Amino acid sequence: MSAAVTVPAVLRSEWIKIRSIRSSFGSLLAVLVAALGIALAVFPSIGQPEAETGDMDPLFWIYYPMNFVQIAAISFGATAASSEYLNGALRNSLAAVPNRTLLYGAKAAVVGAGALVVGVVAGFVMFFTANAFLGKYAVGIGEPGALRSCFGAGLYLALITLFSMGLTFLLRSAVAVLSTLIPFILIVSFVIGGVSEGVATWLPDRAGQQILFQEPLGTLGAWTGIGVTALWTAAALLAGWWAVRRRDA
Repeated sequence: MSAAVTVPAVLRSEWIKIRSIRSSFGSLLAVLVAALGIALAVFPSIGQPEAETGDMDPLFWIYYPMNFVQIAAISFGATAASSEYLNGALRNSLAAVPNRTLLYGAKAAVVGAGALVVGVVAGFVMFFTANAFLGKYAVGIGEPGALRSCFGAGLYLALITLFSMGLTFLLRSAVAVLSTLIPFILIVSFVIGGVSEGVATWLPDRAGQQILFQEPLGTLGAWTGIGVTALWTAAALLAGWWAVRRRDA
Protein backbone atom coordinates (compact mmCIF):
# COMPACT_ATOMS: atom_id res chain seq x y z
CA MET A 1 0.00 0.00 0.00
CA SER A 2 1.38 3.38 -0.90
CA ALA A 3 1.77 6.05 1.73
CA ALA A 4 -1.08 8.05 0.21
CA VAL A 5 -3.55 5.17 0.34
CA THR A 6 -4.19 5.02 4.06
CA VAL A 7 -7.30 3.79 5.84
CA PRO A 8 -8.34 7.32 6.97
CA ALA A 9 -7.85 8.60 3.42
CA VAL A 10 -10.03 5.87 1.95
CA LEU A 11 -12.70 6.39 4.61
CA ARG A 12 -12.71 10.10 3.87
CA SER A 13 -13.06 9.50 0.14
CA GLU A 14 -15.99 7.13 0.70
CA TRP A 15 -17.75 9.73 2.84
CA ILE A 16 -17.21 12.31 0.10
CA LYS A 17 -18.83 9.90 -2.36
CA ILE A 18 -21.87 9.49 -0.12
CA ARG A 19 -22.29 13.25 0.31
CA SER A 20 -21.78 14.05 -3.36
CA ILE A 21 -24.10 11.43 -4.85
CA ARG A 22 -27.60 12.85 -4.62
CA SER A 23 -29.45 9.52 -4.57
CA SER A 24 -27.33 8.12 -1.74
CA PHE A 25 -27.32 11.19 0.47
CA GLY A 26 -31.00 11.81 -0.25
CA SER A 27 -31.86 8.26 0.85
CA LEU A 28 -29.93 8.75 4.07
CA LEU A 29 -31.77 11.99 4.83
CA ALA A 30 -35.04 10.27 3.93
CA VAL A 31 -34.58 8.03 6.97
CA LEU A 32 -35.09 11.07 9.21
CA VAL A 33 -37.78 12.60 7.04
CA ALA A 34 -39.81 9.38 7.05
CA ALA A 35 -39.37 8.91 10.80
CA LEU A 36 -40.78 12.35 11.56
CA GLY A 37 -43.24 12.63 8.68
CA ILE A 38 -44.97 9.27 9.20
CA ALA A 39 -45.16 9.79 12.95
CA LEU A 40 -46.80 13.18 12.47
CA ALA A 41 -49.18 11.77 9.87
CA VAL A 42 -50.31 8.79 11.95
CA PHE A 43 -50.22 9.39 15.69
CA PRO A 44 -52.25 12.60 16.03
CA SER A 45 -55.28 10.85 14.50
CA ILE A 46 -55.06 7.15 15.37
CA GLY A 47 -52.27 6.92 17.93
CA GLN A 48 -54.47 6.71 21.03
CA PRO A 49 -57.34 4.69 19.49
CA GLU A 50 -54.92 1.99 18.32
CA ALA A 51 -53.09 1.97 21.63
CA GLU A 52 -56.42 1.66 23.45
CA THR A 53 -57.23 -1.61 21.69
CA GLY A 54 -54.27 -3.27 23.37
CA ASP A 55 -53.71 -5.47 20.31
CA MET A 56 -50.09 -4.38 19.89
CA ASP A 57 -47.07 -4.14 22.13
CA PRO A 58 -47.18 -0.52 23.42
CA LEU A 59 -43.53 0.11 22.59
CA PHE A 60 -43.63 -1.54 19.18
CA TRP A 61 -46.64 0.58 18.18
CA ILE A 62 -44.51 3.69 18.65
CA TYR A 63 -42.23 2.40 15.90
CA TYR A 64 -44.97 2.01 13.32
CA PRO A 65 -43.06 4.46 11.04
CA MET A 66 -40.28 1.87 10.85
CA ASN A 67 -42.29 0.16 8.10
CA PHE A 68 -41.43 3.13 5.88
CA VAL A 69 -38.18 4.25 7.46
CA GLN A 70 -36.54 0.92 6.64
CA ILE A 71 -37.37 1.42 2.95
CA ALA A 72 -35.23 4.57 2.99
CA ALA A 73 -32.46 2.65 4.74
CA ILE A 74 -32.58 -0.14 2.17
CA SER A 75 -32.46 2.46 -0.60
CA PHE A 76 -29.44 4.10 0.99
CA GLY A 77 -27.51 0.84 1.07
CA ALA A 78 -28.48 -0.07 -2.48
CA THR A 79 -27.70 3.31 -4.04
CA ALA A 80 -24.40 3.64 -2.17
CA ALA A 81 -23.27 0.35 -3.70
CA SER A 82 -24.79 0.74 -7.16
CA SER A 83 -23.09 4.12 -7.62
CA GLU A 84 -19.85 2.17 -8.11
CA TYR A 85 -21.28 0.60 -11.26
CA LEU A 86 -22.30 3.85 -12.94
CA ASN A 87 -20.10 5.16 -15.74
CA GLY A 88 -17.15 2.99 -14.77
CA ALA A 89 -16.89 4.46 -11.27
CA LEU A 90 -15.57 1.21 -9.81
CA ARG A 91 -12.62 1.20 -12.20
CA ASN A 92 -11.74 4.71 -11.06
CA SER A 93 -12.11 3.68 -7.41
CA LEU A 94 -9.83 0.69 -7.93
CA ALA A 95 -7.28 2.82 -9.72
CA ALA A 96 -7.10 5.00 -6.61
CA VAL A 97 -7.39 2.10 -4.14
CA PRO A 98 -6.13 -1.13 -5.74
CA ASN A 99 -6.78 -3.14 -2.59
CA ARG A 100 -10.35 -4.30 -3.19
CA THR A 101 -10.83 -5.52 0.36
CA LEU A 102 -9.82 -2.12 1.74
CA LEU A 103 -12.11 -0.32 -0.70
CA TYR A 104 -15.06 -2.57 0.13
CA GLY A 105 -14.42 -2.48 3.86
CA ALA A 106 -14.14 1.31 3.89
CA LYS A 107 -17.42 1.68 2.02
CA ALA A 108 -19.16 -0.73 4.39
CA ALA A 109 -17.77 1.14 7.40
CA VAL A 110 -18.89 4.54 6.14
CA VAL A 111 -22.31 3.35 4.99
CA GLY A 112 -22.87 1.44 8.23
CA ALA A 113 -21.71 4.31 10.44
CA GLY A 114 -23.87 6.81 8.57
CA ALA A 115 -26.91 4.57 8.83
CA LEU A 116 -26.26 3.90 12.52
CA VAL A 117 -25.97 7.57 13.49
CA VAL A 118 -28.97 8.66 11.46
CA GLY A 119 -30.88 5.57 12.57
CA VAL A 120 -30.37 6.28 16.26
CA VAL A 121 -31.57 9.86 15.75
CA ALA A 122 -34.56 8.50 13.84
CA GLY A 123 -35.26 6.10 16.70
CA PHE A 124 -35.46 8.92 19.21
CA VAL A 125 -37.50 11.03 16.77
CA MET A 126 -40.07 8.25 16.36
CA PHE A 127 -40.18 7.62 20.11
CA PHE A 128 -40.70 11.19 21.28
CA THR A 129 -42.94 12.25 18.39
CA ALA A 130 -45.31 9.32 18.88
CA ASN A 131 -45.40 9.74 22.65
CA ALA A 132 -46.34 13.40 22.26
CA PHE A 133 -49.75 12.26 20.93
CA LEU A 134 -50.37 9.11 22.98
CA GLY A 135 -51.63 10.77 26.16
CA LYS A 136 -52.08 8.23 28.95
CA TYR A 137 -50.73 5.50 26.65
CA ALA A 138 -47.34 7.18 26.30
CA VAL A 139 -44.28 5.11 27.17
CA GLY A 140 -41.71 6.93 29.28
CA ILE A 141 -38.06 6.85 28.27
CA GLY A 142 -37.28 5.29 31.64
CA GLU A 143 -39.70 2.39 31.23
CA PRO A 144 -38.36 -1.11 30.53
CA GLY A 145 -37.06 -1.48 26.98
CA ALA A 146 -37.65 2.14 25.95
CA LEU A 147 -34.06 3.35 25.78
CA ARG A 148 -32.98 0.02 24.33
CA SER A 149 -35.51 0.40 21.54
CA CYS A 150 -34.30 3.89 20.57
CA PHE A 151 -30.71 2.75 20.14
CA GLY A 152 -31.90 -0.60 18.80
CA ALA A 153 -33.78 1.15 16.02
CA GLY A 154 -30.51 2.65 14.83
CA LEU A 155 -28.73 -0.70 15.07
CA TYR A 156 -31.48 -2.43 13.10
CA LEU A 157 -31.45 0.25 10.39
CA ALA A 158 -27.66 0.05 10.10
CA LEU A 159 -27.81 -3.73 9.68
CA ILE A 160 -30.61 -3.65 7.11
CA THR A 161 -28.70 -0.94 5.22
CA LEU A 162 -25.55 -3.07 5.07
CA PHE A 163 -27.62 -6.12 4.15
CA SER A 164 -28.94 -4.17 1.17
CA MET A 165 -25.46 -2.93 0.28
CA GLY A 166 -23.98 -6.42 0.26
CA LEU A 167 -26.76 -7.76 -1.96
CA THR A 168 -26.34 -4.86 -4.37
CA PHE A 169 -22.63 -5.56 -4.79
CA LEU A 170 -23.51 -9.20 -5.40
CA LEU A 171 -26.21 -8.48 -7.99
CA ARG A 172 -24.68 -5.24 -9.34
CA SER A 173 -28.12 -3.69 -9.51
CA ALA A 174 -29.94 -1.44 -7.07
CA VAL A 175 -33.15 -1.99 -9.04
CA ALA A 176 -32.92 -5.76 -8.58
CA VAL A 177 -32.30 -5.43 -4.84
CA LEU A 178 -34.99 -2.82 -4.25
CA SER A 179 -37.59 -4.65 -6.32
CA THR A 180 -36.88 -7.85 -4.38
CA LEU A 181 -36.04 -6.75 -0.86
CA ILE A 182 -38.74 -4.14 -0.30
CA PRO A 183 -41.68 -6.38 -1.31
CA PHE A 184 -40.11 -9.21 0.70
CA ILE A 185 -39.96 -7.16 3.89
CA LEU A 186 -43.32 -5.43 3.45
CA ILE A 187 -45.35 -8.37 2.12
CA VAL A 188 -43.66 -11.76 1.91
CA SER A 189 -42.35 -11.67 5.46
CA PHE A 190 -45.89 -11.21 6.81
CA VAL A 191 -47.27 -13.91 4.50
CA ILE A 192 -44.65 -16.35 5.75
CA GLY A 193 -45.48 -15.30 9.28
CA GLY A 194 -49.13 -16.09 8.67
CA VAL A 195 -48.24 -19.57 7.45
CA SER A 196 -45.40 -20.42 9.81
CA GLU A 197 -44.57 -18.01 12.60
CA GLY A 198 -41.63 -20.17 13.59
CA VAL A 199 -39.94 -19.71 10.21
CA ALA A 200 -40.73 -15.99 10.04
CA THR A 201 -39.04 -15.44 13.39
CA TRP A 202 -35.67 -16.07 11.75
CA LEU A 203 -36.11 -13.68 8.82
CA PRO A 204 -33.80 -10.64 8.94
CA ASP A 205 -36.52 -8.05 9.43
CA ARG A 206 -38.71 -9.95 11.89
CA ALA A 207 -35.74 -11.03 14.00
CA GLY A 208 -34.12 -7.61 14.15
CA GLN A 209 -37.33 -5.80 15.02
CA GLN A 210 -37.68 -7.77 18.24
CA ILE A 211 -35.46 -5.10 19.78
CA LEU A 212 -38.32 -2.61 19.31
CA PHE A 213 -40.70 -4.58 21.53
CA GLN A 214 -41.17 -4.01 25.22
CA GLU A 215 -41.77 -7.75 25.51
CA PRO A 216 -40.23 -9.52 22.48
CA LEU A 217 -42.38 -12.16 20.82
CA GLY A 218 -41.59 -15.80 20.21
CA THR A 219 -38.36 -17.59 21.00
CA LEU A 220 -35.94 -14.79 20.16
CA GLY A 221 -35.16 -12.06 22.65
CA ALA A 222 -34.30 -8.48 21.76
CA TRP A 223 -30.55 -9.00 21.48
CA THR A 224 -30.75 -12.53 20.10
CA GLY A 225 -33.03 -11.23 17.36
CA ILE A 226 -30.67 -8.44 16.38
CA GLY A 227 -27.90 -11.04 16.40
CA VAL A 228 -29.81 -13.10 13.83
CA THR A 229 -30.14 -10.01 11.63
CA ALA A 230 -26.41 -9.41 12.06
CA LEU A 231 -25.72 -12.92 10.75
CA TRP A 232 -27.89 -12.27 7.68
CA THR A 233 -26.02 -9.01 7.15
CA ALA A 234 -22.63 -10.67 7.53
CA ALA A 235 -23.61 -13.27 4.91
CA ALA A 236 -24.73 -10.56 2.47
CA LEU A 237 -21.57 -8.52 3.04
CA LEU A 238 -19.38 -11.58 2.49
CA ALA A 239 -21.25 -12.34 -0.74
CA GLY A 240 -20.74 -8.74 -1.88
CA TRP A 241 -17.04 -8.88 -0.96
CA TRP A 242 -16.66 -12.09 -2.97
CA ALA A 243 -18.28 -10.41 -5.96
CA VAL A 244 -16.00 -7.39 -5.75
CA ARG A 245 -12.91 -9.58 -5.38
CA ARG A 246 -13.72 -12.05 -8.16
CA ARG A 247 -15.47 -10.05 -10.86
CA ASP A 248 -14.06 -7.55 -13.31
CA ALA A 249 -14.80 -3.91 -12.60
